[in-house]
Amino acid sequence: MTIHITPNTASLYLNKPGLRRSRIQEGRPYPRGATWDGLGVNFAVFSANATKVELCIFDQKGEVELERIELPEYTNEIFHGYLPAARPGMVYGYRVHGPYEPDAGHRFNPNKLLVDPYARQYVGELKWDHALFGYTIGHEDEDLSFDERDSASFVPKCQVVDQAFTWGDERKPNIPWERTIFYETHVKGFTQRHPSVGEAERGKFAGLMNPDVLAYIKSLGVTSVELLPIHAFVDDSYLVEKGLRNYWGYNTIGFFAPDPRYLASPFVNEFKEMVSAFHHAGLEVILDVVYNHTAEGNEKGPTISFKGIDNATYYRLLPDNKRYYINDTGTGNTVNTSHPRVMQLVTDSLRYWASDMRVDGFRFDLATILAREPTGFSEESSFLHACQQDPILSQTKLIAEPWDCGPGGYQVGRFPPGWAEWNDGYRDTVRSFWRGDEGKIPAVASKFSASADLFDNRGRKPWASVNFITAHDGFTLHDLVCYNEKHNEANGEDNRDGHSHNLSNNYGVEGLTDDPEINEVRFRQLRNLFATLLFSRGTPMILAGDEFARTQGGNNNAYAQDNEIGWIDWNVTEEGQDLAEFVQKLIMLRQSLPMLRRGKFLHGTFDEELGVKDVAWITPSGTEFDSDHWSDQGARCFGVLLDGRAQSTGIRRPGTDATMLIVMNAHYDVVNFKLPEARGGKRWRCVIDTNLPNREELVPFEFGSDYMVTGRAFLVFLLEPSEDDGTQGEAMRAFAHVSEAFARAAVDRVHFVEPGEVETGTPDGI
Repeated sequence: MTIHITPNTASLYLNKPGLRRSRIQEGRPYPRGATWDGLGVNFAVFSANATKVELCIFDQKGEVELERIELPEYTNEIFHGYLPAARPGMVYGYRVHGPYEPDAGHRFNPNKLLVDPYARQYVGELKWDHALFGYTIGHEDEDLSFDERDSASFVPKCQVVDQAFTWGDERKPNIPWERTIFYETHVKGFTQRHPSVGEAERGKFAGLMNPDVLAYIKSLGVTSVELLPIHAFVDDSYLVEKGLRNYWGYNTIGFFAPDPRYLASPFVNEFKEMVSAFHHAGLEVILDVVYNHTAEGNEKGPTISFKGIDNATYYRLLPDNKRYYINDTGTGNTVNTSHPRVMQLVTDSLRYWASDMRVDGFRFDLATILAREPTGFSEESSFLHACQQDPILSQTKLIAEPWDCGPGGYQVGRFPPGWAEWNDGYRDTVRSFWRGDEGKIPAVASKFSASADLFDNRGRKPWASVNFITAHDGFTLHDLVCYNEKHNEANGEDNRDGHSHNLSNNYGVEGLTDDPEINEVRFRQLRNLFATLLFSRGTPMILAGDEFARTQGGNNNAYAQDNEIGWIDWNVTEEGQDLAEFVQKLIMLRQSLPMLRRGKFLHGTFDEELGVKDVAWITPSGTEFDSDHWSDQGARCFGVLLDGRAQSTGIRRPGTDATMLIVMNAHYDVVNFKLPEARGGKRWRCVIDTNLPNREELVPFEFGSDYMVTGRAFLVFLLEPSEDDGTQGEAMRAFAHVSEAFARAAVDRVHFVEPGEVETGTPDGI
């Protein structure tokens, strides 16, 4: 595939010194970063404690320093200057002067070249060397020592860019929250082995906009692709020493620049081309962002950017000993979003990606940290307030990972209205139930109803609960039903890393097997898990590749596996393709059944005025649950009756959606389930039975009949409305609509491409 990018940057900065110090002008303190205005470039960098900032100009490869120019003005704690002859393409960095007083929190060292926190593009990559550190490694005074070696040869350089881009008729899809289905994936992992993606585009943004890649995602039915971190990041030194790389990317060093390893071309506009292609396909782009920490680590870490520009401002330091860092992230440092200039950095970055790059939303890694003030987590934090009042950010999808390892770090359900949150309680409850654990029906009922105990407050809607069973961190769905234990030996930590509490079950054999009975159970469990996820209230998230039973060989912490373990294998088996078709059918049905997407939580209370319950929990004998049933630790089978006549919005009137009966049986054996009578209908029609995934007709079942529910199975029944009831016209139309979707699912197919011989490359071949 050819990338059609025509940059308005024909004139690049010269490869030799072309500027004299006398040409520098005062410039402006805003906007921060390097800004091309059509005539020259304005440079502005914040530091509250520096004494001098030097702009360092390099050749196009970033290898030779050509000139150093002191920024002449200092306004409101911002150093700035303007170069009238500079052009897009110019390569630069900063050297920042100031006190080297670690005990006071200051670590200025002008021997260390620093990347601009607002840089839009990088040239080169970080190469680990002792010169990167502001102190002398091995010195008896450790980080209190001062290192005089020049680090310029080992750090990436910044590049001035021209932001011009023609978006044409591109428009954001603006998928309503209630219709949103997230699809979490990795730029490289998704495309590196795809048979339709050319060698030069594998692992790149260009690979994601390949027509077959887009056609596959679109055909599956998901709406919003959530990309693991694409901000510029660093491979940890301890991984490089072991021959590994930071594959996931949760080690950010630049919040405005896409990582160069994901660019097939030398221009950041490639990312914009990708977003445009996704939007034309009706798909949203969500970025996983890491603003809670940086790649500079603690006091023993390197000096690459923030630490050398203004360590005492950018990071949270121990109040009584500012030599050391507060480590609420578990990575060595914590970004100090309590400071207004640091908060501005984060919100400027978010606005840049939402407006200039046109992404549709953000998933915030360890979001609790961003909402933590010196006194602890607060729903009234400056960060949350900034997002709520911002006219751009308040209209994007904001998703929190609502926990961190700091004090009071677990805050699921505590984020304010307008935010969605990853619900790990949903993950653990659903895994435990389908594994067959005792006493899980009350918890499943709660999670199936969008965790109203956590989210039904302040006008929040069910979509606030992002339901997931797997994510990048942990087992794939396939491995969840194939392994009892983690197998992370490839990570080089003797299998000590990764979570051991996986709530998994291998059903008799650890890992892959040819046993047909075990494989039948495993694939039925995969269908059960998908059906539960997609028929629950809330916003579902699917891990890419789970839909066709992708495996990581039991590795549940593939953060460093930039290889076949972490990459998706597109040589999909016949069973895998069948599973993908089943998932596609579930998604079609979800989007065709408003009952599953209603903006009201389920409580099971009787509405006296309308004479209906929104939900009733049904026993296998066809009766409604009572207190004894809820406390029955041995029960593993139950039904959920969702009455379409229940009030669907804030307006007091009966609903007109199709009535549904969902049956879940986590018992290993058959359970005889009596189908209850439902008002407004004449019989049930079976839409889904995970034991019979290829059923192509809506099989009728009369009220009171017994359905033999296979051990470990999930069923969905639709109420066929009474034809002689004149009030059921809307219900009849709803039933017909679902019938059409069911028929369409039998015809439409997921867009797979027959793989040929695919060169996969090597982990260091990004």
